[in-house]
Amino acid sequence: MSSNKKPYAEACDQNALHILKVLQQYLPKQGELLEIGSGTGQHAVIFAEAFPDLIWWTSDKTEMHQGIQMWIDESDCSNLRAPIALDVLHDAWPAQQFDAIYSANTAHIMPVEAVEAMFAGVANILKSDALFLIYGPFMYNGEHTSESNLRFDRWIRSWEPHRGIRDVVWLKEIAESHGLVLDNDIAMPENNRTLVWRKQQ
Repeated sequence: MSSNKKPYAEACDQNALHILKVLQQYLPKQGELLEIGSGTGQHAVIFAEAFPDLIWWTSDKTEMHQGIQMWIDESDCSNLRAPIALDVLHDAWPAQQFDAIYSANTAHIMPVEAVEAMFAGVANILKSDALFLIYGPFMYNGEHTSESNLRFDRWIRSWEPHRGIRDVVWLKEIAESHGLVLDNDIAMPENNRTLVWRKQQ
């Protein structure tokens, strides 16, 4: 990214307060959190401001870092950290253990093998009994939850065939193989969900 203009996604503004309400129910008030796929960086700033005692680590592929850093630099959040290079398939995962992990709108843009790698990586760096919250559109037993999600799924697959809305039944199988159990499945606006996974002790 060579532009000096901060990246902006309208969807982040639209869904941030809805997601925040869920995060306030589940995230620890203090500790260290890793956000996988920070994207534009908008969510990181909004949520870090709401959790001033929670260290919020951003991460994404390196080409996204400049934009994320712009949002961080313009914020007053002392608890925000510069983005970590984290392509879940190719980069080394952080060595430390986290008190929570959060990711939004990543599973449907990752290839299947990356989704599997994400759950494996999360399980390795998430503290025992801590939570992994993942937001986005999902399907169940091969069925979409709405016509709009079906259209969206077709659109992203036509754009890049490795993408696609993921099935919660499949995700549960992957997660459980790594010691993560689905604690809650929360309905969100616009036919999205927040899936709350807990690392078993």
